[in-house]
Parts: sequence; C-alpha cells; structure tokens
Amino acid sequence: MPKIILFITACVFSLGIVGQEKNEEKAIKKVIEVFFEGLHKGDSTLMKSTLHNNIKIQTTYTNKKGEKYLKTNTKSKLLTGVATKKPENMYQEKLLSYDIKVDGNLASVWTPYEFYLNGNFSHCGANSFQLFNNNGKWEIIYLVDMRRRENCDALKKKN
Repeated sequence: MPKIILFITACVFSLGIVGQEKNEEKAIKKVIEVFFEGLHKGDSTLMKSTLHNNIKIQTTYTNKKGEKYLKTNTKSKLLTGVATKKPENMYQEKLLSYDIKVDGNLASVWTPYEFYLNGNFSHCGANSFQLFNNNGKWEIIYLVDMRRRENCDALKKKN
C-alpha cells in the first residue's frame, strides 16, 4: 500500500511541475504577443512594457554582395521608430511558430517569421528573444532578428 501512495504522490507532484512550466510558457508567449501588438499598432508604450531597461537589440542580415552584417540598435531608437512610423505604413510580422525554453528565471524564445509592409511581403527570418523573470514579470532582455529574402515560403507561394 505505501508504494501506491508514493507513486500517486509522485504523479501529482509531476503534474504540478508540468502545469507550472506550461503557465510560465503562456506568460512568456504573452510578452512576445504584446511586443508585436505594440509593433503592429505603432504603440511604443505597449512595446516598452515588455522590455527590460537594459535590453540589447540587434539585427543580422546578408547584403547583396554576400557580406554578413550585425547591426546594434538602442531601445530608444526602436521605440522612437515605432512611435513615429507613418500612419499609412502597416507593419505585420506573422510569427510562424514558437519554440520556448525555460530554466528558472531565464527563457529563450525562437520565432521564425514573415514580415509584411502594407500587406506586401517584405522579408522573412527568425527572432531570438531572451527573457528574464524580473520578480514575477517576464521582460525581454535581448532581441536579435535575422532578415532575408531568400528561401522564404511566402515568396515560393507567390511563384
């Protein structure tokens, strides 16, 4: 009888851990969704609510000559760019999937995407987010995105 009680206790405990991990993943995904909601609406205040004060922001791409670049941006430049975008410019970043990894107060999120400007395909790539659980509030501490126009499913669909 004691083995059964031990087994049941272990199962209940395991389910509790899995449930807690799923709740953390939901909270992390929500932060990413709010970030992009701010981008799409041109709402820099909404975007800012997802960012840590000391966030690092970078973009990587390969130019037409095949040279690889890594460009660093500031939080201020990102938020100003969103706040001052022309109202007629509609940004839509379509996230294709989420791969979320969590270990304690650190999370990593990989999101392949397609980007559309005014309804027209612009480029594709992937975002890599690093988040920190700042005493109960997940915040983006690092964001790097990769941009390309080659091997994008959206381009293949057009042809």
